Amino acid sequence: MKAIIRKNKISGEMNVPSSKSHIIRAVTIAAMANGTSVIKNPLNSQDSRAALKAAEKFGAKCTITEDQWIIEGAGDNLKTPDDVVNVDNSGTTLYFMTGLASLLTDWTVFTGDKSIRQRPAKPLLDALNTLGATAFTTRTGVNSPPYLVKGPIKAGKAKVMNGPSQYISALLLAAPMCEGLIIIEYENPIETPYIEMTIDWMKRTGITVNYEEGNFKHFEVEGKQEYKPFNRVMPSDWSSVAFPLAAGLTPGSELVINNMDFDDKQGDSIIVEILQNMGANIQVDRENHKLKIIGDKKLKGITVDIASTPDVLPILSVVASLAEGTTIIDNVAGVRAKETDRVDVMTKELRKMGAKIEAEHNRMIIYGGQNLRGAEVESYHDHRVAMALSVAGLFADGETVVNDAECVDVTFPNFYQILNKVGAGFVIEE
Repeated sequence: MKAIIRKNKISGEMNVPSSKSHIIRAVTIAAMANGTSVIKNPLNSQDSRAALKAAEKFGAKCTITEDQWIIEGAGDNLKTPDDVVNVDNSGTTLYFMTGLASLLTDWTVFTGDKSIRQRPAKPLLDALNTLGATAFTTRTGVNSPPYLVKGPIKAGKAKVMNGPSQYISALLLAAPMCEGLIIIEYENPIETPYIEMTIDWMKRTGITVNYEEGNFKHFEVEGKQEYKPFNRVMPSDWSSVAFPLAAGLTPGSELVINNMDFDDKQGDSIIVEILQNMGANIQVDRENHKLKIIGDKKLKGITVDIASTPDVLPILSVVASLAEGTTIIDNVAGVRAKETDRVDVMTKELRKMGAKIEAEHNRMIIYGGQNLRGAEVESYHDHRVAMALSVAGLFADGETVVNDAECVDVTFPNFYQILNKVGAGFVIEE
């Protein structure tokens, strides 16, 4: 599918989908709980469906309706999947379900699409091996899926030197189902808001996690705890908000985004502060749960550290290309191990549109103020890249074509249709 975009402005009110990060945590915990959980306002996206399919393989029973998912947890009766667990494109599902597999006494096999088969997993598998599991990849010298996991893990200490926060969340989520005390040490914490989100979910469902708040290097979880079923409305996804938020900065635009939870623990809510620091006219209405964006300000370059919020990089690199002056995006190395090497991809594709960018291993330097021009660009089947480049097309002279744009379904189903309702004018060709 191709998305064809011309320079445009947007105006009106809209909602964004619920949070993928919350949904996958909800599905994972619901699968481990004894009893029936209800997920309201679910996100019917590719990644969410991958989590549901995986949960069912471990013994959960899922009933799907338009406005809620009902999950009967397997609890103490988690079972070894009778088929390979294919997580499609969902890295979070891969890592979290690996934690579930480490609780079982037989082999579970994990794989996914081409991107997943390049995702690093060795630090997580090493940690599970330290705790008594047996876990290894299938290809010599390749530390990515396909891989096999056999438990059960037991009391002990696991160290993770580097890697995404999903490794820590996977270990934390599994730990209460074991016997004895599990200690987890994280040498170089990154993406810490996502760890906070995991711990918040665990506490809400009856689990005690001991750690020093603000310090994400040492965690202790006693075994033989029990997840309680829950009934919860999923909050809007701040990672998805970033794209219409940036689109609302097009000159002459005026956009309201509804149903925002300003107290939620999603780290990507920082995008509002980042854009405000760049000069954007964004008004926060906490009482009515609204954001209002007016495209009437010139933006300026800033220096920003995204170690804790790597998913903002694609859209931030677009906005930085438009801002006057230089923007430095620090601590980008972790972004290179997402669905694509997003640093390399965004540098390459935005250069096609006239942006001036230098990319180093751990930072991007963007010399803004260039007039973007339309071009044919590649999404690399990465949902955040596709959405970011589509937003860039709203600022660019001429016509922009984003190839393989259907990948937006991973986190933002109907992205193009929803933005068209506020005037974006995207044209879709199948």
